[in-house]
Amino acid sequence: MMITVANPIYDAVFKYLMEDERIARTLLSALLKKKVLQVNTRRHEYTNGTRDNISMFRIDFAAQVLQDDGSVKLVLIELQKTWLDTETLRFRQYLGAQYQNPENIVKEDNPQGYATPMVAVYMLGHRVGDIEEPVIYVNHHSYNYEGQVVTKGIPDPFVESLIHNSIIIQLPLLHGQINNRLEKVLSVFDQSRKDENSRQIMRIDESLYADDADMLYILHRLTSAAADAKLRQDMNVEDEYFSAIEKRDTEIMLRDKRIEAQTIELARQECLLEAQQNQLTEQQNQLTEQQNQLTEQQNQLTEQQNQLTEQQNQLTEQQNQLLKERQKLHSLVSALVSNGMSEEQISAMTGYSMDEITSCLRE
Repeated sequence: MMITVANPIYDAVFKYLMEDERIARTLLSALLKKKVLQVNTRRHEYTNGTRDNISMFRIDFAAQVLQDDGSVKLVLIELQKTWLDTETLRFRQYLGAQYQNPENIVKEDNPQGYATPMVAVYMLGHRVGDIEEPVIYVNHHSYNYEGQVVTKGIPDPFVESLIHNSIIIQLPLLHGQINNRLEKVLSVFDQSRKDENSRQIMRIDESLYADDADMLYILHRLTSAAADAKLRQDMNVEDEYFSAIEKRDTEIMLRDKRIEAQTIELARQECLLEAQQNQLTEQQNQLTEQQNQLTEQQNQLTEQQNQLTEQQNQLTEQQNQLLKERQKLHSLVSALVSNGMSEEQISAMTGYSMDEITSCLRE
């Protein structure tokens, strides 16, 4: 039979649920995979009453846990629940406060002042990276220098005072699957069972838990919560708060997208400007190279012009010399002819040809 229950993802409902010791023992036993004989809610709860940035419900339990060897061990359980993506710093700050809390050191039969072993439980309304498992256990081990696991003397109260194990629950990955005791207990948090018209309530098939008295007890508690006017009002307040948070986050997301788009466009323009600058630089280099080539060609032309001028000067000098010799020859031939010498005699005496002598006489 389908029944309507309050959605325990709401802080108000979750608190109402966990205030019941039987339900707290049922949930913690399933998480620890050990029987919790007794559980006490610590006298201080840490809830996000101001709701300044994000919803994070915190509650501490001191649990008497039955061990495999039959002994009973006191374990401090720090349970933190959040709807939205949460900064890990918030979790670390809370854990840091617990490490510093002197009340976490049991005085009886503890002369060395060891702290109570602690397990941190994170119930997340969002996914963590690419992890596909709905529940992961993060447990510490001790190793020697060679990387071998140290088992002798472990667990040790000194070591357990300085380190803690963690359980991380990704509620969005429950997906209605029930493969073990823990998934069965957590199934009441499976958000795929939300009512289509109101996320404050869930519709659950009670017959699935007919053989489990503890689960029926949890469903009965959630049914009572759904009928409680005060709890429904508290859920309305949470919805209003998260509506504002979602609106803010949407605005931030859109702003970030605009900034990202502007950044990309600015980077594109910078790349384009750089490409244009590189192109201009290349063109300038080419122009400089061409100018250098023109200068070199001009220098070569100047050198050639200088050579031609030198050659012209040499030719002029030769012509002047030839003219002087011609003038000398003319004067000599004229003088010899005046002295009555024939052209043949002058040619024989001077060594000039008859044509040269005749040419001089015609001038």
